[in-house]
Amino acid sequence: MFTGLAERLQETFKKLRGKGRLTEADVNEALREVRIALLEADVNFKVVKDFVARIRERAVGQELHASLNPTQHVIKIVHDELTGLMGGANSKIKIAPKPPTVVVMVGLNGAGKTTTSAKLANLLRKQGKRPLLVAADVYRPAAIKQLQVLGNQLNVPVFTIGEKQDPVAIGQAAVKNAAANGHDLVIIDTAGRQEVNDELMSELENMNRVLEPDEILLVIDAMTGQTAVHVAEQFNKRLNLDGVVLTKLDGDSRGGAALSVRAITGKPIKFAGVGEKLDALEPFHPDRMSERILGMGDMLTLIEKAQENYDAEQMAIIQKRIRNMEFTLDDFLEQLSQVKKMGPIEQVLGMIPGLGGAKKIKDLQVDEKELAGIEAIIQSMTPPERQDPEKVLNGSRKRRIAKGSGTSVQEVNRLLKQFDQTKKIMKQFVSMEKTLKKGGKMPKNPFF
Repeated sequence: MFTGLAERLQETFKKLRGKGRLTEADVNEALREVRIALLEADVNFKVVKDFVARIRERAVGQELHASLNPTQHVIKIVHDELTGLMGGANSKIKIAPKPPTVVVMVGLNGAGKTTTSAKLANLLRKQGKRPLLVAADVYRPAAIKQLQVLGNQLNVPVFTIGEKQDPVAIGQAAVKNAAANGHDLVIIDTAGRQEVNDELMSELENMNRVLEPDEILLVIDAMTGQTAVHVAEQFNKRLNLDGVVLTKLDGDSRGGAALSVRAITGKPIKFAGVGEKLDALEPFHPDRMSERILGMGDMLTLIEKAQENYDAEQMAIIQKRIRNMEFTLDDFLEQLSQVKKMGPIEQVLGMIPGLGGAKKIKDLQVDEKELAGIEAIIQSMTPPERQDPEKVLNGSRKRRIAKGSGTSVQEVNRLLKQFDQTKKIMKQFVSMEKTLKKGGKMPKNPFF
């Protein structure tokens, strides 16, 4: 996500780092690059203009922080302004004082409302909620069936009273059903349209007037850029939204919607869809997202994902080996399979500080299909070769391994390069763990 924008901004600040001191001309040139990068990322023009003006004012008009050099000072300002542009802090779902909490999902057809409703139920269930999904899209063919299938996959109940029913009546009946059956969260999947029209808005206004939901969340496709922002503006005028869910953010290389929607509507981005799987919905953290964009990584999200997906006992063993500098190819294989559970490997690597740029992680990228080949290569090695490949492996051994695994010597060499890079990253994790603990930010049972 944000690949183009991230690379452009990181390259701009890389040029600044090579300077001993910054002149006003240096700052102006950097801001020109920032402005171009944001416009190319399809960020709203007025948003870009205001954003650059704020940075210029702070960069030129403030005294430097004692611990920062001029370049770090500018980067910190850009980071702070990016964070503020996207909302400042994570905005949570408002919980009703008396259950159930009612969340109405709205948006156009094709944005992913139904799937996002299921993903949200899955995410909040992990936080201790007892969700009830409600099929109130009575117009789109198979919409009810789709939600039922997703509910079955998650083992979350789906309330429906059939097609051609009044959506408002469905919502009312669902809330009563939830209260009677111990559900403290009701997520209503509403109908959409191909475009914003008065019929759609009138129906949603009526539902909101009758149900008085605790949250109205607009689901928009991040990849549509300024179109998504325009849609959000129209929905907000009629419904007074509580927040936005951006879908397909993992496929959005530009970032225009994420960087514009808060500034234009004043409403926070609460969640982001980062994949197709039903666990691929994340709370949106503006500060963490700006760190990813600027190549600073996102250790806290990485740690949270690890806590959720990793086998604690196995990771304790690997952690001990890393500390003792005993990380082997067997551990590497186990590590890859564990990382795979956390999502696309490229996304995971992008959360590691220093590896945010696409250019930097090219050598580390592992296609999911390649794991079988990697496993075959490692299993074709002898125990001593797995323990210390750098010392033991030579040309003839590599040819034997390639033949035994049905691969090539080039693939064997590539694996060894990935292994060497991974060991370096693991050392970074150990160092970062100590730093985070000192700062009081390390959760229990961390990644490393």
